[in-house]
Amino acid sequence: MPKTIYLDNAATTMMKPDVLEAMMPYLTEMYANPSSIHSFGAECNVACEKARKTIAGLINAKDNEIYFTSGGSESDNWAIKSVAFMKKDKGRHIITSAIEHHAVMETCEFLAGNGFEITFVGVDEKGILKLDELKAAIRPDTILISVIYANNEIGTIQPIREIGEIARSNGIIFHTDAVQAFGHIPIDVEKDNIDLLSASAHKIHGPKGVGMLYMKNSARITPLIHGGPHERKRRAGTLNVPGIVGFGKAAELSKKEMAESTDRIREMRNYLIDRILGEIPYSRLNGDKDRRLPGNVNISFRYIEGESMLMMVDMKGISASTGSACASGSLDPSHVLLAIGLPHEIAHGSLRMTLSEFTTKEELDYTVDALKEVVSKLRSMSPLYEDAIKNKEV
Repeated sequence: MPKTIYLDNAATTMMKPDVLEAMMPYLTEMYANPSSIHSFGAECNVACEKARKTIAGLINAKDNEIYFTSGGSESDNWAIKSVAFMKKDKGRHIITSAIEHHAVMETCEFLAGNGFEITFVGVDEKGILKLDELKAAIRPDTILISVIYANNEIGTIQPIREIGEIARSNGIIFHTDAVQAFGHIPIDVEKDNIDLLSASAHKIHGPKGVGMLYMKNSARITPLIHGGPHERKRRAGTLNVPGIVGFGKAAELSKKEMAESTDRIREMRNYLIDRILGEIPYSRLNGDKDRRLPGNVNISFRYIEGESMLMMVDMKGISASTGSACASGSLDPSHVLLAIGLPHEIAHGSLRMTLSEFTTKEELDYTVDALKEVVSKLRSMSPLYEDAIKNKEV
């Protein structure tokens, strides 16, 4: 197939034409600062407030509980650092999971170097948080629980409502990184007992560089960025009007199309999983097959390295990502795959493919055929595979 087959939608998505169309006036003639008191600025402010209302409606939040940010990483940092420093006199203990996104992991590591104690709760072999371990980790000085809504690598959806209930019954603030889940699966911050939630526009076919933090009115945390009265004195900085308008439009489309789109993507996902597992020996699905994001496929292929596989499928026009940390220059495999119990040699041979509503069956068929060829070629050059044959393991 001549065109690029894009299977890296967990990293970012294509902006929808309707989103770009909604943004264009605010990239050209509607350029005023929405904080200005003149009518030109007020028109831009109205557009931002309309987007805020739409985004709030997608998670059953109130308009004034949505605060715009530059993206999910800022939202995670804001939520975790602000709770930590606001509550430090009450306690310095934070609980998170062993499979968080780096925006949460590294923020917690930063706090650990500044007098806070972090407990990383484990997950089972499918990546689901161990609730008994979570309950046992709670102490009188625990001030925050932060657990990812759905994992960015293996797609596992966490029992968020139960986690929220545990946090609330113990008087602990609960934050969830919902960057991968927002707009893809139903979220209700009230029913899920969520105090703080992070999301980003570019994961739902919106623009890059804009996100939001849902902040329950009863969890009024302190600002992370100072310098002005913007966002009700919670987050300084001139609002990114085009980005916010695009975010609102993407959220509107997600809400409208979620049910139908999710069913189709899930069907395509299962088709891809079944073909790979059925046609490529010594492959395994990482994460729970059913309790996972609609478009997430993460497969480990034994006896090969993910970096080589990624480069070879890229040469065939397929954009995907690997579970190992090659992009950072690290030789260590993904912390998520290690947390679910995979040995290093299997975790290294992982590939993440994430679908969108634009993915076609023809693209998936091409991908499987290409993978079969790539995996076979890499195994033919693999000393691990050769040893396995000698030892009659395969």
